Parts: sequence; C-alpha cells; structure tokens
Amino acid sequence: MKSYQDMRDAVFEEIFEIAKRDKNVIILTADQGAQTFEKFKNQIPEQLINVGVAEQNMIGVASGMAKENFKVFVYAIIPFVTLRCLEQIKIDICCNNLPVNIVGIGSGYSYANDGPTHHATNDIGIMRTLPNLEIWNPSDSNSTSQIIPYLVKSKSPAYLRIDRGKVPEIYSNNINLMEGFHILKECKNTTIISTGNMVDLSLKISTDLEKIGIPNGVIDCYRIKPLNKELLIKTLQKTKNIITIEENSIIGGLGSSISEILVDSFSNKKLFRYGTPDKFRWDLGGREILHKIDKLDQKSIFLDLKNKLNQ
Repeated sequence: MKSYQDMRDAVFEEIFEIAKRDKNVIILTADQGAQTFEKFKNQIPEQLINVGVAEQNMIGVASGMAKENFKVFVYAIIPFVTLRCLEQIKIDICCNNLPVNIVGIGSGYSYANDGPTHHATNDIGIMRTLPNLEIWNPSDSNSTSQIIPYLVKSKSPAYLRIDRGKVPEIYSNNINLMEGFHILKECKNTTIISTGNMVDLSLKISTDLEKIGIPNGVIDCYRIKPLNKELLIKTLQKTKNIITIEENSIIGGLGSSISEILVDSFSNKKLFRYGTPDKFRWDLGGREILHKIDKLDQKSIFLDLKNKLNQ
C-alpha cells in the first residue's frame, strides 16, 4: 500500500500514474492547486488544463471532451464544483450519462473558518437526487486511491468528495469497492454506519460504548449512491439499533439514505441519526469547535447514545 500525504495527494498521484500511460485522461481545474500538478506540468502538461475561476464553464468543457472519448476529472472546492454548477452537471453530464468525474475537495467542515460559502454539508443531499451519478465519500487516503482506477474505467458520471488535509488511516489493505461499504467491526445488536472523516470518530465512539457494556459494530459506507441495498439489508438483519454519523446535513445525507432503506425493508429497527443541523453555521474557531457546537463531537454523541440505548 502506497503512502500519501493526504486524500488530495492520493487522488492526483493515482490519476498521474494512469495519465502517463493514457493520453485521454485529462484533469480540468478551476484554478485549484495540488502538489501533483507539478508532475503534470513537467511531464504531461497537455493533460492538465486550468480553466480559471469558471466552474460552470469547466463542466461544459468536460462534457464536450467526454463526448470525444476523453476521460475527464474536474476539480475544485466542493460548493463551487457542485452547487454552483448544479444545472450544468444535471443537463450536460447526467442527462447525457457522460463519464465525467467530479472531484470536490473540502468535505463537511474542512474549510471551517471560511463560513457557509465553503462549508460542504448539504452537497450529498442535493447531488444524490441526480440520476446516473455515483457518489463516493472515502474515509482515508488508502481507500481513496483504490477508487481512482475504477473511476477511470467507469462509463458513468461520478462525484468523489474528499477531505482537506491529513486524515487518520483506516485501511491497510484493499477493499471490495463494488460492495459499497466495509464492515470494520462485526455488526452486533447495535451498529454504527458512518462515512468520510467521521468513520475514525465512529470507531472511537464504538470503543466508548463497549466500555459501558454496549457491544456494537461499525460500517464504513464509502459509496453513498448507489447504496448496496440488498447487502445492507442482509448485513443489518440482526441489528436492532442503527446509528448513522456524518459531517453532513441531517437532511438528505447518509442518515436519510439509510432511513429510506429501513422504512422500505424493516419495521423493528431503531435509527439514531447524527449530522449537522438544518442551519447555516457562521461560528468560527475550527472544525472541532463547530463539532462541539453541533453536538457532533465524540463526547456529545457518546453521552446522547448512552442515554438512548440504555432506555
């Protein structure tokens, strides 16, 4: 397993290695940088195009290139490459089912001190309504790197959202991407389902719960759409209490997706959802501070679950 500086490094190092062998692999960036781009500029400069601060135009350019059989990755900060470009993504990419890969950096509160303009807490809820679009939300650099070869070969559009900066490593081995999720701890009577940077937090909360006599399992759901419904239903069959933890809006994200499956398939499960509230977060102080304000930190979630699961 390779060592990466961060999730962004994992994405573009993997793309670079493939692009050296395949001249049809192209990156479009909206004036957003990455360390690996120096390698592109020095060795394959024609495969890296900076369109400037013009994200909507970038989606149009990517769609046209995909029509000409290029394999295109577009890259910018999440709110700018998703919500600002929603109509272009819907019409140009998804309606035509073009294999354009949207890479968004800064999931959740990655850009905590930049305010609501940069927070990425409602993009999942919006993007998962678009037909044909896959949504990937990996939890560490190693799992991120494994997604890239799949995206290059895929014939469908995809949205890959990654965290900013260094994150704890969850995986040391390859995972079965096609399953859409990975069981990190065997599912018990209580099961935590998490995604992205909150998987590491969920493992810590899992340990806290075990210390007070509540055995539990942990699932990393790295593919938000399509969810592997059949395998999830089978996996959760014996679980009574299901907990979802995400750094996304409580409306429309992972918790909402899981609740839809439970309503359609079970009548005897309890679901406890943890995510960011339905409000703009103007507070400053960094990611940990915002988690505490939202009661999305380790202590707040543990104490709330301790109370609910012991009732």
